[in-house]
Amino acid sequence: MTTTRAPVLITGAARSYDDQLAARKRKYLLMMSCRIPCLVLAGIFHGTWWLALAVLAISVPLPWMAVLIANDRPPRKREEISRLDRDPREVESRPHRVIETG
Repeated sequence: MTTTRAPVLITGAARSYDDQLAARKRKYLLMMSCRIPCLVLAGIFHGTWWLALAVLAISVPLPWMAVLIANDRPPRKREEISRLDRDPREVESRPHRVIETG
């Protein structure tokens, strides 16, 4: 008898520390890689001072934001957990003898 139920989760634990660290490193690298094109664009638009200044203004807080976001651990997710919620009669449906004391 095969069923297509989701696997039963036996713990509500968060992701491992290594997985969290890898995700935070990816976020940091992505944000810091956005800073290089901003600096290049500011150099390209040096003739239009207000546009170059706007691009620089965007690129200045990026390292600070990248460090804050990368050092922050993700919040615990509120996810639907598949637990073993079966009717007790479903586990053992055949009748059995009960020995009573007395």
